[in-house]
Amino acid sequence: MKIAQLFRQKPIETLAPESDSHGASLHKTLGVKDLTFLGIAAVIGAGIFSTIGSAAYQGGPGVSILFIITAITCGFTALCYAEFASRVPVSGSAYTYSYVTFGEVIAWIIGWALILEYAIGNIVVAISWSSYFNNILQAVNIQLPDWLTIGYQPAKIAYEQAIAEGKDITGMAYHVAPNLMGLKLIINLPALLVVIFVTWLAYIGIKESKNSANAMVWLKIIILIFVAFVGLGYIFSQGTADNWSPFLPNGMTGVLRGVSAVFFAYIGFDAISTTAEECKNPQRDLPRGMIYSLVICTLIYVVTTLVITGMVSYKEFAGVTDPIAFVFEKLNMQRIGFVVSVSAVVAATSVLLVFQLGQPRIWMSMSRDGLLPRRFASIHPKYKTPGFSTIVTGFLVGIPVVFIDDLLVTDLTSIGTLFAFFLVCGGVLLLPRIEKEPGKFNLPYVNGKYIIPVLVAVFLYFSRDRTQAAVANIGQEAYQEVLFLFFILLALSMAVLSFLRNFSLIPVLGLLSCAYLMIEIPAKSWLVFFGWMAVGLAIYFMYSFGNSRLATK
Repeated sequence: MKIAQLFRQKPIETLAPESDSHGASLHKTLGVKDLTFLGIAAVIGAGIFSTIGSAAYQGGPGVSILFIITAITCGFTALCYAEFASRVPVSGSAYTYSYVTFGEVIAWIIGWALILEYAIGNIVVAISWSSYFNNILQAVNIQLPDWLTIGYQPAKIAYEQAIAEGKDITGMAYHVAPNLMGLKLIINLPALLVVIFVTWLAYIGIKESKNSANAMVWLKIIILIFVAFVGLGYIFSQGTADNWSPFLPNGMTGVLRGVSAVFFAYIGFDAISTTAEECKNPQRDLPRGMIYSLVICTLIYVVTTLVITGMVSYKEFAGVTDPIAFVFEKLNMQRIGFVVSVSAVVAATSVLLVFQLGQPRIWMSMSRDGLLPRRFASIHPKYKTPGFSTIVTGFLVGIPVVFIDDLLVTDLTSIGTLFAFFLVCGGVLLLPRIEKEPGKFNLPYVNGKYIIPVLVAVFLYFSRDRTQAAVANIGQEAYQEVLFLFFILLALSMAVLSFLRNFSLIPVLGLLSCAYLMIEIPAKSWLVFFGWMAVGLAIYFMYSFGNSRLATK
C-alpha cells in the first residue's frame, strides 16, 4: 500500500454524473424556502430550550454577544459550505467535500466523525424530548410509571447513589420496576417512540418530511415570537429592565465560558447540504438556505436571551435546564410555561427529523464510493429515499436511547462537528479558482495577505500571558494548554501561508475560529474522540480501503 493511495481524490466533474448512474434517483422537491426551514428546524432545538440557561448564568445578559460571535464563526463556515454546495451538488455534506479536496482517508474520517453530530446528537435530543413530553403529560394529569420515562443506566446509577448516601429508595424507578427474566424492565418509552416515528417519516419520503418540518418550524417561530412579545411587555410594564445591568457581570471571560453551550445551539445548519440531490436548484438554493437560516436563528437567539435575562436576574439560572419555561413558571405564568414546554417538544422533534434525514444520506454517499457495503446506497423503489440507511440510523439511535445515560457529553458532538467545519473551511482554500457563473453562488474573495497576519499578531498580543505560561511550564502543563499551543502554531502557520499565497480571508477566519473553539473543549473529551477515530480507521483499513471504487481504477 502506497501512502498516496490514502489521499486519492475524486474529481469534481465526475460527481454529478456519478450520482445519476445508480438507477433510481432521489425526488427533487426542495426549494430555498424548504431549505431555510430545514435549517431552522435543525438549529432551533435543544440549545435554546436548555443550554441557553447555563450560558446566561455564566455571562449574564451579555451572553447575547456570544451568540452573535458564534454566529459569525458559523457564518464563515456556512459561506464555505455554500461554495462547496454550489460546485458539488450531490449528497454527502462535509464528507463529499473532503473527498474532492483532501482525499479518501480524510473523507472517511469526516464521515465517521459526522456520526457523532447526527446519531449521538440525536440520542441526546431524543432523551431531552422525552423529558419535556413527560412534563406535558403530567400537566394534563397523565402519569407514566417512572420506569417507562428513564433509561436503564441512569436509573441504576441514581438507585446505587441513593443507597450509598442512605436515602429513601421506595419510589425510585429501579426499585419499583418489574423484573423480566431477572432484569429490571426500565426503558425510556417516549424517547423510543419518537425515534420510531421520526425514522418512519424520513423513510416514507423527503416531501412528507419537508411538509412536517415546515409545519413544526412555523409553530416554533410563532411560539417564540409570542414569548418575546409577552416577555418584553412584562419587562417594560413591571420595570425589570434593571436586570440587564450589569450587562457583563463577569466580563467577557464569563461570556466566553458559555462557548460550548452556545455553539451546541448552532449545531445542525450544515445538515441542509446532505439534501443536495433533492434540491430543485442546489447551486442557487443551498447557499441561500444555509445563510438565511443562520441569520434567522441568530436573531431569535439574541432576542430570547435578552428577554429571559430581562425578566429575571441572570443569577437565577444556576443549574436550570429549561430556562424559558423556568422564567414563566417562576413569575406565576404557568399556562405560558406549558406552551413553552409544547414548543420545546416540537423543536426537539424537528431536530430529530432533520438529523435522521442527514445521516442516511452521508452513508449513501460513502456506499456509492465503495467505503460501505452497497446496501447503504440502495434507494427505495416507491419512496425514493435511502431506505436501508434510514432503518440502520433508526436502530443506531433507537437502541441506545432506551437505556443510555442522559448525561452524555455534548463535547463529543461538538468536536465531531467542529472537525467537519474545520476541514470544509480548509478544503475551500484548496479549490481551484473559477469564473463567476450567473445564478450560482461564488464565495467573495478578500485577500488575506496582510489581514490574517495582523489579526494573528493581535491575538498573540492579548493572549501573551497564557502563551508565556504554557511555554515556560511545557513539561508540567495539562493537555488543555498543549492544545492551546497547537492552536498558536496553527495560527502562525496560517499567517505565513496567507502572506505567501494570498489566501482568501473568509475560509482562513472560519478555519481558525473553528480550531479555537475545538481547543477550548475539555481534553478528556478529545481522548474519547481519538478512541472513536481509531475504531473508524480500523474499519477503513479492514474493509473500505480495498473496496473503494477508486481502488479499482
